Amino acid sequence: MRIGTPGFIPARLTEVRHARRIPSRAALARRLNSSASTVSRWEDEDSDQTPDPAALLQLAGEMQVRPEYFLRETYESDRPTFLRSLSSTLVRDLAYQKAQMQWLHEASFIISHYVDLPEVDIPDVLAGADYTQLRDADIEQIALDLRKHWNLGEGPSGDMVTLMERIGIVVATIPMNTTKLDGLCSWSPIDGRPHVLLATDKMSFPRRQMDAAHELAHAILHRAVPEEEFEANLRVIERQAFRLGSAFLMPSTSYPHEVRRCSLAVLASLKERWRVSIKAQIKRLSDLDIIPEDLSRQLYKLYSAKGWSKGEPLDQHWPVQQPRALRDSLNLIVDNGVRSKADLLATEFTISATDIELLCGLSPG
Repeated sequence: MRIGTPGFIPARLTEVRHARRIPSRAALARRLNSSASTVSRWEDEDSDQTPDPAALLQLAGEMQVRPEYFLRETYESDRPTFLRSLSSTLVRDLAYQKAQMQWLHEASFIISHYVDLPEVDIPDVLAGADYTQLRDADIEQIALDLRKHWNLGEGPSGDMVTLMERIGIVVATIPMNTTKLDGLCSWSPIDGRPHVLLATDKMSFPRRQMDAAHELAHAILHRAVPEEEFEANLRVIERQAFRLGSAFLMPSTSYPHEVRRCSLAVLASLKERWRVSIKAQIKRLSDLDIIPEDLSRQLYKLYSAKGWSKGEPLDQHWPVQQPRALRDSLNLIVDNGVRSKADLLATEFTISATDIELLCGLSPG
């Protein structure tokens, strides 16, 4: 029998500690003026000690959540959260992003009680095959099939975030405070809906397009990949996601025919139409064997010499659109008097108003 608060869930303490970027139990203990051993026991699933009511209130206040947060079950999935640069990213950055993703799962599920989010429209492109069996030609065909399924034609795709929300993917954007993570994708264990978190750090529209297409590719190709296999096959999984994202943004049946001559000036001109970075275009042309390896190396060197790694021409030419589905849904709930903001925060959401604003793209306040 646990001592303290009945129903306290240790995994919730781990989750909120990660979400608040508190690196260790000892660091949290210092903030609470408590002992590290006490906090460790609170966070240990096998311990019989939990915070007493006074400590629970202090903990909730420090973590900026309602006390009920620690009493609600977590929804653990046996599927991985797809993150790039897994091996080189700090553990606390990965933990932060995964915690934010769990919060996004819960927020969208709560909102879906009141508003019907778009139906998930992601066709089964593998048709029973395993992702490891995919060849490059298969991925190229999948990109064309997806465009046909979603009636996109063979030209520029338009805003990827708008498309993803239209086909039922929940999309949110947050600052990730690291250059090693551009986005992550996860299928929610609560409602089986794909969720994508995109970084707002150093953002431009072309970069947002590729990040979104990359995460869409994970949702399409890698839903059934178990956690242990994801870590073991990270290189293959990431290569496939980039290939499909690139093929989706620059279809093999149309984009290459517009490359009359391969130079940075030509690719900059094509960027204005296709709204894909120059660097991504070089990679795409190399993948399609349109340019030889020595030319791609030459282009990359010239690209770097121009300082474009820190920012390309036209990067700020287009506004970066923010996701709208969750924001518009919450506004609809409140504006129609279904629930007030105070009511939602007091009964439905257990995280803070600031957290909801961030995840749902609402203005501060």
